[in-house]
Amino acid sequence: MHIALAQLDGTIGHISGALVAIRAAAVQAAGAGAALLVCPELAAMGGYPPRDLCERRWLIEEQWAALNELAKVLPLPVIVGCIEPLEPGIGPGMANAVALLDRGEITATYHKRLLPTYDIFDERRYFRVGDGPVVVEVAGLRLGLTICEDIWSEGGGIIPRYRQDPVQELAGRCDAIINCSASPWHLGKEKLRRRVVIRAAKRAKVPVVYVNQVGAHDELLFDGDSGVAFPDGSWSAAGRRWKPGVALVDLAHPEQAMVSGAWEVDDPSAALHQALITGLRGYCTKTGQSQVVLGLSGGIDSALVAALAADALGADNVTGLLMPGPYSSPGSLSDAAALATALGIRTHTLPISALNAAALSELAPVFTGTAPGLAEENLQARLRGLLVMAVANKRGAMALTTGNKSEIACGYCTIYGDTNGGLAPIGDLYKTQVWELSRWINRRAGSARIPEASITKPPSAELRPDQTDQDSLPPYPVLDRILHLFLEEGLSPAEIISRGEDAATVALIVRLVETTEWKRRQMAPVLRVSAKAFGVGRRMPIARAWERRL
Repeated sequence: MHIALAQLDGTIGHISGALVAIRAAAVQAAGAGAALLVCPELAAMGGYPPRDLCERRWLIEEQWAALNELAKVLPLPVIVGCIEPLEPGIGPGMANAVALLDRGEITATYHKRLLPTYDIFDERRYFRVGDGPVVVEVAGLRLGLTICEDIWSEGGGIIPRYRQDPVQELAGRCDAIINCSASPWHLGKEKLRRRVVIRAAKRAKVPVVYVNQVGAHDELLFDGDSGVAFPDGSWSAAGRRWKPGVALVDLAHPEQAMVSGAWEVDDPSAALHQALITGLRGYCTKTGQSQVVLGLSGGIDSALVAALAADALGADNVTGLLMPGPYSSPGSLSDAAALATALGIRTHTLPISALNAAALSELAPVFTGTAPGLAEENLQARLRGLLVMAVANKRGAMALTTGNKSEIACGYCTIYGDTNGGLAPIGDLYKTQVWELSRWINRRAGSARIPEASITKPPSAELRPDQTDQDSLPPYPVLDRILHLFLEEGLSPAEIISRGEDAATVALIVRLVETTEWKRRQMAPVLRVSAKAFGVGRRMPIARAWERRL
């Protein structure tokens, strides 16, 4: 039996577009000889996660009615993720469901039973828990239906176990398990996910057909990587990673999977590059943006963001602003210009020295008698932010922020200055990762798309004479190591110190992280590439006690 797997990249809430894509995939699958098409979780809603769109009951009803109409015109049976409106009862009035569309109608539905509430997930806010397993018959095969988290009951090594085990309950009752998924990606997730799917196949002793969403939805990135796991521990890849499309698998002959360009990614930099350009392109496309603007300082962060933007959107759609100030070095301008030339992006030079002098003159009645310091430095950053936003407004473009995770974690960024923008493409990359990815981009190109000087020179905001980042922060390898332990591994300051880190350095870093939550709350969405990014998956109060923990 050939089963078609549809990796779909829709826009959340665009129901008509989603159903057109599902129908097109069904026509393609039928033409290729498939007996069944399987679509991802909530595909009928345009994708996952719809969040508080679920509270618009009229939208859910519209989707359900449209799905019933779609069933009438499909050329083969289709299993599709959707939201099913429910009758009043205990819990929310809808279910995260999959529906079998067959013979012109919805012949069966299954309601997701394991509703995650950790990290970026909040499904119990919207959905009622399913009450039992569902097995349907298609083309003579008994298929057990599951949705994403339902096969993670054993935890996969990173999440809590559940009391229910939908996989075990299906063992002996079906010939294969279907898993419609929307599993967000982060570095290393594909290997963990495959282990979980293979483990489910071994436990149930039947193949698990796994279909995952692809593309970007706000901060979240989805890599597809659909396929079939078999009870012997083998994996038959089918869906091309990061690309929408339809692929066929044959449960009887896994070695004959019709693979359309499936590929593995072992190099973290290659994976990050593909993820970030997918996220940047998807965010712009789905929010109606075609042009982006950013400040080019000659430093590594803005250089990397510019390179990613050119790769994602095309060089013609990227504008860089060179904004020299009173402390800018000649090398900063030449490095920024070299970058623009190498990437083929347009630039404008807009000096801020006169604006800065005028602002200081106006502020003299307040500033006179005080020593120059942070206020004067931030003024320059905010003037640059002002110019970036002005050009973005005039061009009908979106501004990109250029801060990395190390800076954002420690608040080493100016609110209403370099934090201005609609998206933070590298906000989940530590500074050391920024350097690694930049070097990888140059190696892949065989040329200095990013100037070598931008990679090797000491990082500096150039807001005062001879300034470097290490005047305020520990060396980045040390900073990033401690940040990773604190933010992603969740270790306490004492535990980090016990691993050999300097106590005073740890105390400084933790204090900076804990006291700058207010800045992060006001920043642009960050493309999530780690297991713990700033944003929807990290919900910290701004006003909180922290000193006692240091």
